[in-house]
Amino acid sequence: MEQKNGSSFTGFILLGFSDRPQLELVLLGILLIFYIFTLLGNTTIIALSYLDPRLHTPMYFFLSNLSFLDMCYTTSIVPQFLVNLSGADKSISFGGCIVQMFISLGLGCTECILLGVMAIDRYAAVCRPLHYTVIMHPRLCALMASASWIIGFANSLLQTVLIFLLPLCGRNKLDHFLCEIPPFLKLACVDTTMNVYMTFFGSVITLLTPVSLIMFSYGRIVRAVLRIKSTAGQRKAFGTCGSHLTVVSLFSGTAISVYFQPSSSDSQDQEKFMSLFYTVIIPMTNPLIYTLRNRDVKGAMKKVLWKDSDSR
Repeated sequence: MEQKNGSSFTGFILLGFSDRPQLELVLLGILLIFYIFTLLGNTTIIALSYLDPRLHTPMYFFLSNLSFLDMCYTTSIVPQFLVNLSGADKSISFGGCIVQMFISLGLGCTECILLGVMAIDRYAAVCRPLHYTVIMHPRLCALMASASWIIGFANSLLQTVLIFLLPLCGRNKLDHFLCEIPPFLKLACVDTTMNVYMTFFGSVITLLTPVSLIMFSYGRIVRAVLRIKSTAGQRKAFGTCGSHLTVVSLFSGTAISVYFQPSSSDSQDQEKFMSLFYTVIIPMTNPLIYTLRNRDVKGAMKKVLWKDSDSR
C-alpha cells in the first residue's frame, strides 16, 4: 500500500544527474578536487587572519566568518552528493534531508546577510576613514556577525518546518542533488501557494535586502572614491572593495536566479547547475578571489611561509 505522508517515508531519492551517467563520473572527480581545495583555501584564510596581527581588523574578522561559512556550507552538501555519485544508491534518509535543508539553507541565508554586513564595513572604511575604528569596534562587529547567523538560521528553521509539513502523498523522488526548497515544492500534492509566498518573503529578507544594502553602500563608495585626487588612492580603494563585490555578484546572482525565476520542467537542469555553482564552485573560488586581489592577504601568506622556512 502506498504511503500517504512524507513523515512515514524511510527516505528520499535524490535523482541528481542520474539521467546522465557519464556526467556523474566526471562530476565525482571534479567535485572531490573542488571540495579539497575549498577546505584548504578557506582554512588558509582563517589561519592567516588569526596568525598575522595586521589582519586583526573588522574586514578580516568578517572574512574569516565567511570562510568558515563556506566550509560548512559545502560540507553540508558535497559529501552526501559524492556518496550518491559513487554508487547506485541515491537515497537520503528523511531525517537527513531535514538536517541538510535546515543547515544548508541556514548557512546560505547567513552568507547573504554577512555579505551585506561586509558592505557596511567597506562603506565605513572608505567613506568614514577617520572614524572607522570608532564605528566598527569589536563589540559591534561581533554583534553584526551574530545577528547574521541568528537571522539566517531563524529563517531556515521557519522555511524547513513549513516545507516538511506538506503532505507528499507517496512522492519521494526529488529531482535534484540536494534537499532544496524549489524542487521540494514540486513533490507536494496540495496547494503550495503559502509556501511560495513564505519562501519569497524569506528571500526578500535574507537575499534581496542585503543586495539592496550592498548596492546602496557601493554607490556611496564610488562617489567617495571618485573624489580622491590620487590615482593610487583610487586604485587602492577599488582594490579593497573589488574582491567583495565579485563574491557578491557570483553568489547572490546565482541564488536570485534559482529562487526568483518561474519554476518549470524545462528549467530543472538549469536550476541544478546553478545550485551546483553557488554551493560548490563559489565557496572554492572565494579564497582565490580574496587572495589574488588582496595585498594584505598575500603579504600575510608570505610572512607565514617565510617564518616556516626560517624555522627549518
